[in-house]
Formats: sequence, structure tokens, C-alpha cells
Amino acid sequence: MITQATITDVAALSTLINSAYRGESSKKGWTTEADLLEGIRTSEDELTTIITTPNHYLLKFTCDNKIIGSVLLIAKQDVLYLGMLTVSPELQNSGIGKQLLKAAEDHAKLLSLKTIQMTVIGIRKELLAWYIRNGYEDTGRRQPFPFSEKDKILTDQSLDFIVLEKKILI
Repeated sequence: MITQATITDVAALSTLINSAYRGESSKKGWTTEADLLEGIRTSEDELTTIITTPNHYLLKFTCDNKIIGSVLLIAKQDVLYLGMLTVSPELQNSGIGKQLLKAAEDHAKLLSLKTIQMTVIGIRKELLAWYIRNGYEDTGRRQPFPFSEKDKILTDQSLDFIVLEKKILI
């Protein structure tokens, strides 16, 4: 079941998101950043801010009362930004990510937004290909990776973002 996350979900979401993106646990899945970056992906404080900020939506995918997926959606003028799409590493390739993408599209329609936009690290070719198979297109725009003090870079390759978009029929 996909529903909007609340403050009571913050600890579980933090554990899930960090385990799916970075560290040894993330290597059980195919969407890991563990070979590129070290450090936490997000904090409980950041997630609390997201959940309590207007026009920010953090959806959670729950099964048997456990959060096993999530996606961040931010309504920005005429675009819905999609970020931090997360599926538990052990459950990746089971269709949960596609269901979260569908929920994002439904949310865009609910807000009357015709475009979903996201950024993906350009060297993550397999992940880019997955989004393209799911209807997203490379806009040709690039953005620098927003490094923070919590990130430790593990690669010499550029971590610039590729901006992807998908048009939604309302």
C-alpha cells in the first residue's frame, strides 16, 4: 500500500533510504551508490523537514506494516520533482519501484502538473536506462552534484546529474 509518510515514519524511512543508497547493505540491490559515495544519504532531520514542508510529499510503500519503499515528490510551479526513489535492496526488481513511479504520476495528475522531473547521476547507466524504459527522457540539461559535508567521494568520475523528464497526460 502506498500512502503519505508522517513524522512517525521518519526513523524507519531514514534506515531504509540509507540502506538502499550507501554502505554494504545497498550492494544487495542494483541501485546502490556505494561505489561512488560514502556517508549517509539522508538524516532524520532532513526527512522531518521534508514531511513538514508545504508542497513536499514523501510517499511510503508499506507491506506487512513495514516500509519497504519510498519516493520524494516536490511540487515546483508547473513541475513535480521526483527524488530519492527507494526500494529495499532485497526487494529490488520486484515491481515496487514501478508502483512508486505510478503513484508519482497519479500525484502529478492530482496536482494538475503535466511534467515529472528528476535528476540521476550520469554515470549510473543502468539506472538511467531503467528510467528511460519507464518513459523518462534525457532533457540534455546537466546539473552539478550537490555535495555536502556528509559525502565522501569514492570515484574520479564526474558525478554530474542528468535531468530527466516525463510528460503526464492529465
